[in-house]
Amino acid sequence: MLVAGQILGGIGMGATLSLGALLAAQLSGSPAWSGMAATMSTLGAALVAVPLARLAQNRGRRLSLATGALVAGTGAVLAITAVAVDTFPLLLLALMLLGAGSATNLQARFAATDLASTRFRARDLSIVVWSTTIGAVLGPNLFGPGEAVGRALGLPPMTGAFAFSLLATVGAATVYTVGLRPDPLLTALASRGVSASGPRARGGLAIVRTNRSARYAVAVIALSHATMVALMSMAPVHLREHGATLTVVGLTISLHVAGMYALSPVFGWLADRLGRTPVILTGQALLLAALALFWLAGDSSTAMTVGLILLGLGWSASVVAGSALIAEAVGVGDRAALQGFSDLSMNAAGAVGGASAGLVLSAVGYSGLGLATMILAGIIVAWTVARAGRARSSD
Repeated sequence: MLVAGQILGGIGMGATLSLGALLAAQLSGSPAWSGMAATMSTLGAALVAVPLARLAQNRGRRLSLATGALVAGTGAVLAITAVAVDTFPLLLLALMLLGAGSATNLQARFAATDLASTRFRARDLSIVVWSTTIGAVLGPNLFGPGEAVGRALGLPPMTGAFAFSLLATVGAATVYTVGLRPDPLLTALASRGVSASGPRARGGLAIVRTNRSARYAVAVIALSHATMVALMSMAPVHLREHGATLTVVGLTISLHVAGMYALSPVFGWLADRLGRTPVILTGQALLLAALALFWLAGDSSTAMTVGLILLGLGWSASVVAGSALIAEAVGVGDRAALQGFSDLSMNAAGAVGGASAGLVLSAVGYSGLGLATMILAGIIVAWTVARAGRARSSD
């Protein structure tokens, strides 16, 4: 059921990801505001991450995931309305609510670890991440069919894909509500004698302050996500400015999203076999390769496509291995709180990355954006090397 819900959630996310940037530029009248699409989406995901985690801790994954999906569906309705009345602030609110879909998909990956053994935790998590591939790759390619459906329904131009998003999110909520039985988190808590209605677990911030492993894992996921969002959110605008059609934009973003999700089981298997740290370093190497390509050849459509695929692969390796560290850094009683804080940090970092990307793009172009974001990957590499050095010295 988690896989089915992820597929539907991926359609809802992928169908609107690129359109959000284009509509933000259209309604605001300036491409400098296009980065606000990713910013508001990731901000919305950040705002609901902790409430959804608390709902999961108290009432289970089933209710939490269904609630997040329905909030995203409300965002799809508001997005269509915003374009119809030509109101940029309403579009920003809609994109914020749509961000709840991303938060829901992120939480679903942790639901896969609730009952997983340590030996296969990264693999089980990565399979749920992988299932997003189907919907997320299909979503951007619904631009054309969405326009046809939109015209038939009398919707404003470039909003037909939001109708698909609405149907997908309602479908995902139904799948979670009906099919996710028994609830994985409530079952895990009960098996360890922890009551969901008992004393509240520690907050995620308190855990990160005292737990080195949790602090490192949260930083890996957050900074990797900020890097990915900064470059991905500006890609549709950059491609359109260089004459790409909506179809080409959709195909390019589909390949990027395929990089994000399609090989996640491979990275999960490697994280279980080789350890979390080597896979995190592999992810950062892939991110740096993508950023170097954008820096050196950012005006080439071929370089853009290859770079976006590498960007997705680097994100996948880093997030899968980092999420496995999150799941095993604390006991099950504290797990939902830490996971919620991690998703909050991840999306807050993405929001900052998306907001900054538009300004950097306007100032120094896409190549300069690729160069600037190398700093984030460099921080993770330095931290990882220092962490490995401390581990060797303590042996």
